[in-house]
Amino acid sequence: MPQDSYLVGLIGSGIGPSLSPALHEREAARQGLRLVYRLLDLDVLGVPPSAVGRLVRAARDTGYDGLNITHPCKQLVIEHLDALSPQAEALGAVNTVVFRDGRATGHNTDVTGFAASFARGLPDVPMESVVQLGAGGAGTAVAHALLTLGTGRLTVVDALADRAADLAAALERHFGPGRAVAGAPAGLPALLPAADGLVHATPTGMAAHPGLPLPARLLRPRLWVAEVVYRPLETELLRTARASGCATLDGGGMAAFQAADAFRLFTGREPGSARMLADIAELAAGAPGAAGAWN
Repeated sequence: MPQDSYLVGLIGSGIGPSLSPALHEREAARQGLRLVYRLLDLDVLGVPPSAVGRLVRAARDTGYDGLNITHPCKQLVIEHLDALSPQAEALGAVNTVVFRDGRATGHNTDVTGFAASFARGLPDVPMESVVQLGAGGAGTAVAHALLTLGTGRLTVVDALADRAADLAAALERHFGPGRAVAGAPAGLPALLPAADGLVHATPTGMAAHPGLPLPARLLRPRLWVAEVVYRPLETELLRTARASGCATLDGGGMAAFQAADAFRLFTGREPGSARMLADIAELAAGAPGAAGAWN
């Protein structure tokens, strides 16, 4: 008989307010499936990020069908897996683990989630020059999506100069010379006037990290702005950008589409992406902003 019951979970730090359990459980119920989604919060468990390997093994041994992985474990988890999808291997970051036939395989649905959201929410915007804030796990996925979507030149800006440089170098190896370059936050006043768009992929704007990731004066009407944070959907960056005349994209689409792709990997069933988009809007509007990461 086809499997109709699933046990999945999320490993990360500060994930108590995550919407992933509701997103997956709602879609499963609509499809006549029983899916239980548990949170394995490092902070609650009192363990460091390096414990992700033990948690993955414990989940596999206790019958989990899969896991989502979020900050700060998307890169740390890789050494504890048996295999990676080509996309996860190219990124060096995993946000979804599937257990099957005794093996743990890592995938990355952040890339496809952002790409689907961007194509839906900002179609036909110019993409010759894009500035991205953030070079962590989510930033790595978003950068790959942007270059796959046709960005001519991506400038990766991060408070950690080495992290920005490492990501830019990896992107150039994958996409070709001249496609990516590292930048510093102090260089934003010179970078943004010539940019077509700005993508924000840091925790700034979440409940625990309020505020703007850059000075408001740098936003101008011809600049489009895409946000990765989805709790809240209306971040201070998006409010300020819209007031400045920018076209904007909130982080809800990425959250919904990456969850839909993970649901497909966990269950083998085709998710209702439109339904999950509606879910994320309803759930994000009805709850306080998350203190943790994007899942």
